[in-house]
Amino acid sequence: MPKSKPLLDVAVGVMLNDKGEVLLAQRPDDKSWSGWWEFPGGKIEAGETAKEALVRELKEELDVTITEATPWVSFVYEYPKTKVHLSFFLVTAWTGQAKGLEGQRFAWTKPEQAAELGELLPASLPPIKWLSLPSLYAVTPDFAIDCSPQDLSAYLEQAMSKGIRLFQFRQPNWPKGTASKELKALFDELLTQCHERGAKLLINSIHPKAWWKAADGLQLRASDAIQLEQRPLPKNKLLGISTHHLADVLYAQILEADFILLGHIKNTPSHPDQAALGWEAFESIAKDAALPVYAIGGLSPDDLKLARQHNAHGIAGISAF
Repeated sequence: MPKSKPLLDVAVGVMLNDKGEVLLAQRPDDKSWSGWWEFPGGKIEAGETAKEALVRELKEELDVTITEATPWVSFVYEYPKTKVHLSFFLVTAWTGQAKGLEGQRFAWTKPEQAAELGELLPASLPPIKWLSLPSLYAVTPDFAIDCSPQDLSAYLEQAMSKGIRLFQFRQPNWPKGTASKELKALFDELLTQCHERGAKLLINSIHPKAWWKAADGLQLRASDAIQLEQRPLPKNKLLGISTHHLADVLYAQILEADFILLGHIKNTPSHPDQAALGWEAFESIAKDAALPVYAIGGLSPDDLKLARQHNAHGIAGISAF
């Protein structure tokens, strides 16, 4: 039998400055994968929590003291000789100015420009992509049958004034049906206006598959996701999956989703007969998601800080967005 690979538990810090840049460090010559770039962090020692290890490692590596960090995504990555369980944290506040105490080079970079630094450690690639996901995600309310381009413009302006740049087109109650030509025209108009404003629009799988290609991505209902055997979109499109249970989340991993929605957190009018998930259960599931998780259900943008304390990437909603 082949020898099993050792599993290392590692805490990793995604340091974000007010310019939207992240800090990446280059591995020194005396370490494996020397010269490759990665997020700072290190091994979790016996008796340490992941956050305690993160605080210690960033102090030892960069001479910074973390004052605000929230759990983000955890996943296992398998290298040729080892497996690592990586616990990523979003680090948004610290004291001190970063310096390479171990002689390593480091750089601040926009996530989309990270590859320009050089080779990125393979386990760093998924988080780099995930950082392009906004923290707020708006699901469209039910539009009126006589909704005009001006009405759509007003909706977008109000939402984008709150910092929202990611939208989902979802119209389950459209009077003429979810596949009507009038609704397709409304979707096309909203997509055009989103692109004019630098926003992205995903489409819910309740609408015809023929519409999906035009959108910036797809939000799969859990009931639609389980009908699929593989990812239904190319990697240059976003794929989100709506989930309610851990089983849904595990299926999202199989379909190589980019993120999931998990909820509902609070009691909502849209789900009057379903019990709310609550933050404790949300966190328990999110910890095992291995993907960015948006909390949804009775939330507003004001809930973002609380959501991040429970392993959320961000929050999604309808009425409050």
